[in-house]
Amino acid sequence: MKRFKSKNVLPGFGLSLGFTIFYLGLIVLIPLAGVFIKTSGMTFSEFWNTINNPRVIASYKISFLTALYAAAINAVFGLLIAWVLVRYKFPGKKIIDSLVDLPFALPTAVAGISLTAIYAPNGWIGKYLEPLGIKVAFTPLGITLALIFIGLPFVVRTIQPVLQDLEKDTEEAAVMLGAFRLTTFRRVILPELIPPLLTGFAMAFARGIGEYGSVVFISGNMPMRTEIAPLLIMTKLEQYDYMGATAIAMVMLLISFFMLLVINYLQWRSNRRVISN
Repeated sequence: MKRFKSKNVLPGFGLSLGFTIFYLGLIVLIPLAGVFIKTSGMTFSEFWNTINNPRVIASYKISFLTALYAAAINAVFGLLIAWVLVRYKFPGKKIIDSLVDLPFALPTAVAGISLTAIYAPNGWIGKYLEPLGIKVAFTPLGITLALIFIGLPFVVRTIQPVLQDLEKDTEEAAVMLGAFRLTTFRRVILPELIPPLLTGFAMAFARGIGEYGSVVFISGNMPMRTEIAPLLIMTKLEQYDYMGATAIAMVMLLISFFMLLVINYLQWRSNRRVISN
């Protein structure tokens, strides 16, 4: 009995797949492979001394922790903003909706300068916070604020389409059966939103780790205190220490990849749970 291969309805799969692999390899894989190839020229002791330097470790902590805090805050308030934009009608809704995309269009350097001017000790808001003992500019708090600004659209735009596609019949049925609003949200709506929420969180977190332009102004770039890892990489490059820069970049790449794998695994688990229910 002969076996016939099922053909796709739309032809050209092999050619399009080849172009896809070629493009991803050229744009993504080759540059990332260059980081590992360049770092391989170092001995293990040189590599370890570079990444184990207290200044480098402090920059890792600042970059990853501030990106994590900012992504977590954006996950909460991004969900709230997406909910308001989808579920309610009010004057100026289109203006607010367009403002969400402003961090996408605004150059990161402009965002950093603007935030620094506002939250500096003599800024519009900073001068009122300074007497209260709250310092924003040139502190990790300022870095987190900058990452919240540039990461918010990732969460809102990921959740918004899912909210628009949710059918309200299930919610209305739950309410008619006597469920409270909070119970309806927790049992009916939230399980559907967890996968896109994790996706938005992962995108905001990944953007925050590598952010440079909006952070370099408001951070103050003080070693061991507010110096981020991307700035340290730039410093190494300016000193022509290319291997040191690629060593720091490789560690960031591996940690970021591992954390994204964990987030994608959690997203996969939540998707399976939603489908099974």
